[in-house]
Amino acid sequence: MKERQTLIAANWKMYKTPAESVEFCEAFLPKIAGKHDCEIALCPPFTSLAAVAPYCARAGLALGAQNVATEEEGACTGEVAARMLKAIGVTFVICGHSERRTVYGESNAVVRAKMLRVLANGMVPLLCIGEKLEEREGNGTFRVLETQLAECLKEIAWTPATLVVAYEPVWAIGTGKTASPEQAEEVHAFVREWLAREESPAQANGLRILYGGSVKPENTAELMARPDIDGALVGGASLKADSFAGIATYNT
Repeated sequence: MKERQTLIAANWKMYKTPAESVEFCEAFLPKIAGKHDCEIALCPPFTSLAAVAPYCARAGLALGAQNVATEEEGACTGEVAARMLKAIGVTFVICGHSERRTVYGESNAVVRAKMLRVLANGMVPLLCIGEKLEEREGNGTFRVLETQLAECLKEIAWTPATLVVAYEPVWAIGTGKTASPEQAEEVHAFVREWLAREESPAQANGLRILYGGSVKPENTAELMARPDIDGALVGGASLKADSFAGIATYNT
């Protein structure tokens, strides 16, 4: 049996107004009350963080942000600083999501800078890594992940309590395609082995590695049964209370 506590995180992306976020919480929380033994995190848009925060606090859920600035503060119009997120109760911050990398051009160096800000403010970066379809088809999956891990974690001191890694194959995000449990486990095992070699076995064994790529209620239990998959970063299926509750209560 895995000793690492499962983490199920909802990434709402650019969906839900504050009112819609409240409506979700009021529908979702009764559906999971007393029915889950995993940690659950909600990551709404910046504008809904304050609205969702009291619901998370009341139900013992974690509050997560989808992004953060590389700077601590200053003349950075449109950015949100780590200390601002910390002040409203955020504990997790997604760093390096594939959409930030591919659509907005964030490099591993930028992701690393964001992680440093998150850690400096006492929050946990949820580092996303993953390969594109052409990289997988060219047998480049492990090379891509190794580069992302090495550059994003360079000279960062972390423990299993201060870092979460999410493997999200870019080709399986929002496409309806899902890596098979065997494919996902193979990659998760590689990540853990690499971290054990580069850091320490104790750190690697304690670290939670999530899977993100078209996770839905129908495939959650099979994915979570794999020894190196410690949870899920859920996109589209987290937008509806029924489907996300089905994922969060997969083992009941």
